[in-house]
Amino acid sequence: MKSIYKYSLVALAVVGLTACNQEQEAVAATAPVELKTEAQKEAYSVGASIGTYMAGHIKEQEELGLKVDRELIVTGFSEGLNSELKLTQEEMQTILQTLDEKLNEKRQAQAALLAEKASAESKAFLDANKAKEGVVTTDSGLQYEVITEGTGDKPVAEDTVKVHYVGTLTDGTEFDSSVARGEPATFPLNRVIPGWTEGVQLMSVGSKYKFVIPADLAYGDRDTGTIPANSTLVFEVELLDIEKAGAAEAAHAH
Repeated sequence: MKSIYKYSLVALAVVGLTACNQEQEAVAATAPVELKTEAQKEAYSVGASIGTYMAGHIKEQEELGLKVDRELIVTGFSEGLNSELKLTQEEMQTILQTLDEKLNEKRQAQAALLAEKASAESKAFLDANKAKEGVVTTDSGLQYEVITEGTGDKPVAEDTVKVHYVGTLTDGTEFDSSVARGEPATFPLNRVIPGWTEGVQLMSVGSKYKFVIPADLAYGDRDTGTIPANSTLVFEVELLDIEKAGAAEAAHAH
């Protein structure tokens, strides 16, 4: 039963909450929902949790172009609750496994299209930005622009740096910001994406630079959170401080 329940959740995901509207409205007309007792709240929570799970997948599956017979899904759900199944558990498991495979194929195809689109947009953005006055392109393809030039020390890759930054996609969508969090970020410079490792070493403490980082110096061809595959990233970075490699260990030694 555990495997059937697991795959049944996949099937339930194709049902919109609206699929149950007619039944809900009929029930509501004769018996308003009451959530006074603990048992009522428990029963409601079970249904609501399934509905919430379903809602998170409905939009995706419809966008993937998978059509479903909502009435039959509601019927199947009702008959499942009443142990009046028209298919065996083995038949349903096979069918739902096939459905899961279809969904994965659709997702992969969509991801490939998005990656291709991001790659084309990134190239166009890099070409246009490269031609702007004040933009320098390094041998690796990293592009940077000096907003404010500081006078402090410059870090090396092994150092730990303290920075404020804002990261956006090329369309301006912000995906990360220490400024928004109100707290600078501190990290070893050799443990971040290559574009950061290279770029921040160009900066003196007190500097603020704008970096345009090609995908091969960022996250490459993999999706990372809200960052699509093959994305060029734009960062405004302010270098606040440097902790030299080995400084912390030396201090503890004394």
